Amino acid sequence: MIRDGYVVTWQGREFDAVPDGDDVRIYTTQPADGFEEVKPGRYVRVLTPEEYDELVYVRTTCTWRGAPFLVLGEADNWFRVEYTGGRAPVARQLGLEEFDFGVYQAWAPAHEIRDLHEQRI
Repeated sequence: MIRDGYVVTWQGREFDAVPDGDDVRIYTTQPADGFEEVKPGRYVRVLTPEEYDELVYVRTTCTWRGAPFLVLGEADNWFRVEYTGGRAPVARQLGLEEFDFGVYQAWAPAHEIRDLHEQRI
């Protein structure tokens, strides 16, 4: 599973989270006590800082063609990756698309991805 976003540990479990001032909104796909359905299959609960154990940002990184990347998403054995090496000539040499000024991205075949792991910030 590719993750890129906030995660809260609450009652021994990790939940996708969105900071909201001092509070945090957590989400689940199943009905649960204290959660409100916001759309079919999506439930939310607001926690105060005293209620949760840890709030971290989780992102997935990898190496592709020998260069460092963030993994932004995945679809059908492809990964959407963003170059983090900071060198435009290398990005161009890799054939990456300049998504925005200085931001280079591509779709990479999953079988070419190496060193896939999560970073907790």
